[in-house]
Amino acid sequence: MDVTLRPVEPDDLPVLYEHQADPESKAMAAFPGRDREAFMAHWETKVLADPRNMVRAIVVDGAVVGHVVVFDAGDEREVGYWVERSHWGRGIATAALAAFLGEVPERPLFARVAEHNGGSRRVLEKCGFAVVGRDRWHLDDGTDNGPELILRLD
Repeated sequence: MDVTLRPVEPDDLPVLYEHQADPESKAMAAFPGRDREAFMAHWETKVLADPRNMVRAIVVDGAVVGHVVVFDAGDEREVGYWVERSHWGRGIATAALAAFLGEVPERPLFARVAEHNGGSRRVLEKCGFAVVGRDRWHLDDGTDNGPELILRLD
């Protein structure tokens, strides 16, 4: 299995949209997802348009299976990633995140993960992140989306 990273291209967005639309994936990430129009607008005007963001497609055997990103989260730089559910448990997230962290020289970096998402926590810890706190994640409308762990990489 060959895991590589490359910059996300606009043609990748429909595939990335489908990844985040999967109900089981959304439940594991404790992320409600976005409808297609909101997803495309967010990615085109915020994620890809911001020069401080670094965004990579995760490619396995020629197919885009996810993405990894670093972005500003207040005064901190935060890492996030998403891997399509049919590729979970194969070491893809760990390999992609480890390669990505080699491209991102700044430290510290932070990550947040739903407390119930043990798989994602293990990925982050394998890549050197350590739990430094707990929080509750709230949606933009104020809805409590549940407990999360805050991790830090120095």
